[in-house]
Amino acid sequence: MSGDRAVLVERPGVHRLVTRPRPEPGPGEALVRVAAAGICLSDREVYEGRRAPGYARYPVVPGHEWSGTVEAVGAGVDPALLGRPCVGEGFRSCGFCERCRYGETSLCTAGYAETGFTEPGAFADRLLVPARLLHPLPEGADLRAAALLEPAAVVAAAVRAGRPRPGERIAVVGAGTLGLLAVQWLASASPAELAVVDPRAARAERALGFGATRALGPAEVRAAHGGFDLVVETAGAPTTAASSCLLARRGGRVVLTGMFAEGAAGIDPVHLSVSQLELRSVFGASSAAWADAVRAFAAGVLDPAPLVTHEFPLDRFAEALALVGGGDPAVGKVLLRP
Repeated sequence: MSGDRAVLVERPGVHRLVTRPRPEPGPGEALVRVAAAGICLSDREVYEGRRAPGYARYPVVPGHEWSGTVEAVGAGVDPALLGRPCVGEGFRSCGFCERCRYGETSLCTAGYAETGFTEPGAFADRLLVPARLLHPLPEGADLRAAALLEPAAVVAAAVRAGRPRPGERIAVVGAGTLGLLAVQWLASASPAELAVVDPRAARAERALGFGATRALGPAEVRAAHGGFDLVVETAGAPTTAASSCLLARRGGRVVLTGMFAEGAAGIDPVHLSVSQLELRSVFGASSAAWADAVRAFAAGVLDPAPLVTHEFPLDRFAEALALVGGGDPAVGKVLLRP
């Protein structure tokens, strides 16, 4: 039996490219040949040992943003999946707890388990996943772009929580991968204004090509306080949760999607209560949000392809990882291509 290559992070700061036996799908499982896998800041957190306790398990093969083609299926799995291009949910929700029964699979109470963090991920030739988590894509789908459907599903969850309506004034805070995908998605909701807030002028200006109507730098933000019906925060920077609430009008809506670290600035409870803000947060994406993202991608509403700027083979993982979060405005989404 031929072997598969995988990037194994043995412990924080230590990795190697290993060859392992090719996985065989068991009952209810599917074996996917990986076409592309995205690297994000949370992968760097795993590598550097900065992931919150309980949200990573070593040794681990990272990779939670991926696309591929179903190569084999186990017992009980529809054989029609064979040869289908697909993406897959990362959370290994149980499907039986009360939250799962309500369709809130990202809130599963059975314990945290996620592909690429506690379960083997997609920085490998092949990936073994529960078939129930797969979302088939149309034949001929751009699998390079489809690797970004995981962050797109997070954006879909934020859009579901934010409930944009035509003619509203909307702000997106942060112009990274999540921010640009959010701009592209929210532009389809016909807002009266769609502003992007980012201190990095080059990134903020890039959002104009994704459907934003204006870019706000630090000098313009204060004048924009209280000016938006909906604010979607995507940056996860130390001050952006608090500053996003200041951008919303009284009675407005704020959705936090960025991953914050300990020590981030708190939200002023007086402002929150007096302004009667509706505040929601997003961590990952439910099955419904995944379905929204796949449908938007298939319909052409969402095109993540322009976000990809760099592609590397598995054996250049260290070089690829070093680009992520380095601050270079020329670096967008970085992919591994097994």
